[in-house]
Amino acid sequence: MSISDSPHMRPNATTAAMTAETRIESRIETQAETIAKTNAATTHAQRFTVAVQHADFDLNTQHALLINGDRGVGAVVSFVGMVRDLNLAEDVVALELEHYPGMTEKTLTKIIDQARARWSLQAARIVHRVGKMYPGDQIVLVLTASAHRGDAYEANTFIMDFLKTEAPFWKKEWTPEGPRWIEARTSDDNAAAKWSKP
Repeated sequence: MSISDSPHMRPNATTAAMTAETRIESRIETQAETIAKTNAATTHAQRFTVAVQHADFDLNTQHALLINGDRGVGAVVSFVGMVRDLNLAEDVVALELEHYPGMTEKTLTKIIDQARARWSLQAARIVHRVGKMYPGDQIVLVLTASAHRGDAYEANTFIMDFLKTEAPFWKKEWTPEGPRWIEARTSDDNAAAKWSKP
Protein backbone atom coordinates (compact mmCIF):
# COMPACT_ATOMS: atom_id res chain seq x y z
CA MET A 1 0.00 0.00 0.00
CA SER A 2 1.46 3.34 -0.96
CA ILE A 3 1.47 6.34 1.37
CA SER A 4 -1.11 8.11 -0.76
CA ASP A 5 -3.48 5.15 -0.42
CA SER A 6 -3.17 5.00 3.34
CA PRO A 7 -6.51 5.63 5.03
CA HIS A 8 -4.64 7.43 7.81
CA MET A 9 -2.99 9.92 5.44
CA ARG A 10 -6.01 10.95 3.37
CA PRO A 11 -7.79 13.05 6.03
CA ASN A 12 -4.56 14.93 6.84
CA ALA A 13 -3.85 15.69 3.19
CA THR A 14 -7.44 16.72 2.61
CA THR A 15 -7.43 18.90 5.70
CA ALA A 16 -4.20 20.57 4.64
CA ALA A 17 -5.60 21.25 1.17
CA MET A 18 -8.82 22.64 2.63
CA THR A 19 -6.88 24.84 5.07
CA ALA A 20 -4.75 26.24 2.25
CA GLU A 21 -7.85 26.85 0.13
CA THR A 22 -9.59 28.56 3.06
CA ARG A 23 -6.58 30.80 3.57
CA ILE A 24 -6.55 31.81 -0.10
CA GLU A 25 -10.31 32.49 -0.07
CA SER A 26 -9.98 34.50 3.12
CA ARG A 27 -7.13 36.53 1.59
CA ILE A 28 -9.17 37.19 -1.56
CA GLU A 29 -12.21 38.26 0.51
CA THR A 30 -10.04 40.59 2.61
CA GLN A 31 -8.53 42.16 -0.52
CA ALA A 32 -11.99 42.52 -2.07
CA GLU A 33 -13.30 44.20 1.10
CA THR A 34 -10.34 46.59 1.15
CA ILE A 35 -10.88 47.51 -2.51
CA ALA A 36 -14.62 47.97 -1.92
CA LYS A 37 -14.00 50.22 1.09
CA THR A 38 -11.44 52.26 -0.85
CA ASN A 39 -13.81 52.63 -3.80
CA ALA A 40 -16.69 53.57 -1.48
CA ALA A 41 -14.54 56.18 0.28
CA THR A 42 -13.36 57.59 -3.05
CA THR A 43 -16.91 57.69 -4.41
CA HIS A 44 -18.13 59.28 -1.17
CA ALA A 45 -15.42 61.94 -1.36
CA GLN A 46 -16.34 62.66 -4.97
CA ARG A 47 -19.93 63.37 -3.90
CA PHE A 48 -18.86 66.26 -1.65
CA THR A 49 -16.73 68.65 -3.67
CA VAL A 50 -15.72 72.28 -4.08
CA ALA A 51 -14.30 74.24 -7.01
CA VAL A 52 -12.95 77.78 -7.23
CA GLN A 53 -12.56 78.87 -10.83
CA HIS A 54 -12.58 81.76 -13.29
CA ALA A 55 -14.77 79.95 -15.82
CA ASP A 56 -18.56 80.06 -15.78
CA PHE A 57 -20.54 76.95 -14.79
CA ASP A 58 -23.57 75.21 -16.26
CA LEU A 59 -26.30 74.33 -13.74
CA ASN A 60 -27.59 71.30 -15.65
CA THR A 61 -24.11 69.83 -16.02
CA GLN A 62 -23.31 70.37 -12.34
CA HIS A 63 -26.66 68.83 -11.35
CA ALA A 64 -25.96 65.69 -13.42
CA LEU A 65 -22.46 65.35 -11.94
CA LEU A 66 -23.87 65.69 -8.43
CA ILE A 67 -26.53 62.99 -8.84
CA ASN A 68 -24.36 60.63 -10.88
CA GLY A 69 -27.18 58.09 -11.26
CA ASP A 70 -27.93 57.82 -7.51
CA ARG A 71 -31.56 56.64 -7.34
CA GLY A 72 -31.63 57.22 -3.58
CA VAL A 73 -31.65 60.99 -4.04
CA GLY A 74 -35.17 62.36 -3.50
CA ALA A 75 -34.41 66.08 -3.48
CA VAL A 76 -31.83 68.45 -4.92
CA VAL A 77 -31.72 72.11 -3.92
CA SER A 78 -29.72 74.57 -5.97
CA PHE A 79 -28.75 78.14 -5.22
CA VAL A 80 -27.16 80.37 -7.86
CA GLY A 81 -25.84 83.79 -6.85
CA MET A 82 -25.57 86.40 -9.61
CA VAL A 83 -24.03 89.83 -10.15
CA ARG A 84 -26.56 92.65 -9.66
CA ASP A 85 -26.41 95.92 -11.56
CA LEU A 86 -27.24 97.97 -8.46
CA ASN A 87 -25.86 97.94 -4.91
CA LEU A 88 -26.04 100.52 -2.12
CA ALA A 89 -28.12 102.72 -4.46
CA GLU A 90 -25.29 102.91 -7.00
CA ASP A 91 -24.87 101.43 -10.45
CA VAL A 92 -22.54 98.44 -10.62
CA VAL A 93 -20.53 98.06 -13.82
CA ALA A 94 -18.59 94.96 -12.73
CA LEU A 95 -17.72 92.82 -9.71
CA GLU A 96 -14.21 91.52 -9.10
CA LEU A 97 -13.50 88.70 -6.66
CA GLU A 98 -10.11 87.75 -5.22
CA HIS A 99 -9.41 84.82 -2.94
CA TYR A 100 -6.77 83.02 -0.89
CA PRO A 101 -5.86 79.94 -3.02
CA GLY A 102 -5.73 76.71 -1.06
CA MET A 103 -7.24 78.23 2.08
CA THR A 104 -10.46 79.06 0.22
CA GLU A 105 -10.98 75.46 -0.91
CA LYS A 106 -10.14 74.19 2.58
CA THR A 107 -12.70 76.54 4.15
CA LEU A 108 -15.43 75.59 1.68
CA THR A 109 -14.78 71.89 2.32
CA LYS A 110 -15.03 72.50 6.07
CA ILE A 111 -18.39 74.23 5.58
CA ILE A 112 -19.70 71.23 3.64
CA ASP A 113 -18.41 68.89 6.37
CA GLN A 114 -20.28 70.92 8.99
CA ALA A 115 -23.47 70.66 6.92
CA ARG A 116 -23.01 66.89 6.59
CA ALA A 117 -22.68 66.61 10.37
CA ARG A 118 -26.05 68.36 10.85
CA TRP A 119 -28.15 66.91 8.01
CA SER A 120 -28.43 63.66 6.10
CA LEU A 121 -26.86 64.56 2.77
CA GLN A 122 -25.99 62.27 -0.10
CA ALA A 123 -24.05 64.85 -2.05
CA ALA A 124 -23.10 68.52 -2.03
CA ARG A 125 -21.10 70.80 -4.29
CA ILE A 126 -19.90 74.40 -4.19
CA VAL A 127 -18.66 76.15 -7.31
CA HIS A 128 -17.42 79.71 -6.74
CA ARG A 129 -16.06 81.96 -9.43
CA VAL A 130 -13.28 84.51 -9.04
CA GLY A 131 -12.03 87.27 -11.30
CA LYS A 132 -14.01 90.01 -13.00
CA MET A 133 -17.71 89.48 -13.69
CA TYR A 134 -20.52 91.63 -15.00
CA PRO A 135 -24.22 92.18 -14.18
CA GLY A 136 -26.18 89.03 -14.99
CA ASP A 137 -23.12 86.75 -14.64
CA GLN A 138 -23.23 83.77 -12.29
CA ILE A 139 -20.97 83.98 -9.24
CA VAL A 140 -21.63 80.99 -7.02
CA LEU A 141 -23.46 77.66 -7.10
CA VAL A 142 -24.43 75.58 -4.07
CA LEU A 143 -26.03 72.18 -4.68
CA THR A 144 -27.27 69.85 -1.94
CA ALA A 145 -28.83 66.42 -2.42
CA SER A 146 -30.67 64.27 0.10
CA ALA A 147 -33.37 61.65 0.34
CA HIS A 148 -35.74 64.32 1.69
CA ARG A 149 -36.25 67.98 0.79
CA GLY A 150 -35.99 69.34 4.35
CA ASP A 151 -32.36 68.28 4.75
CA ALA A 152 -31.45 69.54 1.28
CA TYR A 153 -33.12 72.94 1.85
CA GLU A 154 -31.63 73.61 5.28
CA ALA A 155 -28.15 72.38 4.39
CA ASN A 156 -28.12 74.60 1.30
CA THR A 157 -29.07 77.69 3.31
CA PHE A 158 -26.51 76.81 6.00
CA ILE A 159 -23.72 76.41 3.45
CA MET A 160 -24.52 79.72 1.78
CA ASP A 161 -24.79 81.60 5.10
CA PHE A 162 -21.35 80.41 6.23
CA LEU A 163 -19.81 80.81 2.79
CA LYS A 164 -20.72 84.51 2.94
CA THR A 165 -19.08 85.01 6.34
CA GLU A 166 -16.19 82.51 6.57
CA ALA A 167 -14.78 81.90 3.09
CA PRO A 168 -11.76 84.15 2.29
CA PHE A 169 -13.13 86.05 -0.71
CA TRP A 170 -12.64 89.78 -1.24
CA LYS A 171 -15.12 91.72 -3.37
CA LYS A 172 -14.45 94.85 -5.35
CA GLU A 173 -17.32 96.60 -7.11
CA TRP A 174 -16.70 98.74 -10.16
CA THR A 175 -19.02 101.75 -10.46
CA PRO A 176 -19.04 104.68 -12.94
CA GLU A 177 -17.05 106.58 -10.27
CA GLY A 178 -14.43 103.86 -9.97
CA PRO A 179 -13.77 100.71 -7.84
CA ARG A 180 -14.57 100.21 -4.16
CA TRP A 181 -14.03 97.30 -1.78
CA ILE A 182 -17.18 95.74 -0.29
CA GLU A 183 -17.23 95.45 3.50
CA ALA A 184 -18.78 92.53 5.37
CA ARG A 185 -22.48 93.03 6.08
CA THR A 186 -24.10 92.73 9.49
CA SER A 187 -27.04 90.94 7.87
CA ASP A 188 -24.68 88.16 6.69
CA ASP A 189 -23.23 87.78 10.19
CA ASN A 190 -26.74 87.60 11.65
CA ALA A 191 -27.76 84.93 9.13
CA ALA A 192 -24.78 82.76 10.14
CA ALA A 193 -25.30 83.41 13.85
CA LYS A 194 -28.84 82.00 13.80
CA TRP A 195 -27.43 78.48 13.28
CA SER A 196 -25.68 78.54 16.66
CA LYS A 197 -28.89 79.35 18.52
CA PRO A 198 -30.50 76.42 20.45
